[in-house]
Amino acid sequence: MKLHGITALVTGASRGIGRAIAIELAQAGVARLLLVARDRQRLADLAEELTALGTQVTTLAIDLTQPTGINIAIAQAWRAYGPIDLLVNCAGVAHQTPFLQSKLPNLQEEVSLNLMGLYGITRSVARRMAARQQGTIVNVSSLMGKIAAPTMSTYSATKFAILGFTQALRSELAEHNIRVIALMPTLTDTDMSRNTQLFRWVIPMTPERVAQALVKGLRRDASEILVGWQSHLAVACNRIAPWLMNKMLMLASPLTQKSQDCQLEFRR
Repeated sequence: MKLHGITALVTGASRGIGRAIAIELAQAGVARLLLVARDRQRLADLAEELTALGTQVTTLAIDLTQPTGINIAIAQAWRAYGPIDLLVNCAGVAHQTPFLQSKLPNLQEEVSLNLMGLYGITRSVARRMAARQQGTIVNVSSLMGKIAAPTMSTYSATKFAILGFTQALRSELAEHNIRVIALMPTLTDTDMSRNTQLFRWVIPMTPERVAQALVKGLRRDASEILVGWQSHLAVACNRIAPWLMNKMLMLASPLTQKSQDCQLEFRR
């Protein structure tokens, strides 16, 4: 995919991986970036930084859990700035807790943003892409969308669902010349994980590395982008010896670090 001169929309752009992706796309020559998040000030700060790189920037401070607001914002942006060539769904929330201590409101929040929010904006953008027979959609899942992790059961469930959704869309939207890609980073040094040690032996990667992997994957027309050697090793191990992978997860799990009574909540 050629990135120079296109228009891209990035959700979850105010921080973490989404922010890094927006910067990397600007450096790759994207002409206009539509930045979506709820934090107006963080969006404004990022817009100022990207404008200095010569990129046209529009900020959309919207709540992805509100379908009506999404539809209105996308319709207005499409009319005002023209077609969106690339959609990157990066917004997400996670709650870490042992399942027996989990709370229904936390699950509802994860499903509402990670799944329903992604569904809503993808539906609004994809319909317009289909009408013009062109476009690319990137859904940010996770290594936990391939290998579920203890204490992250509901988050893993949403990330597994995103992979299934992505695979289905890839087939359905191919006839409309729309590519659908899954991006799967491992543990990344963002607000979501900073100052916490989720799993032993896992070395966090930087958001910038994830963003660079995405741009490389887009340029080589990859359908799935698994980021980092740890991710590739884990997936290979899970495929060849799932019993061994399960044992390693249990050994590395926060549950083995006397964290049964703690609950960590964080946002990307």
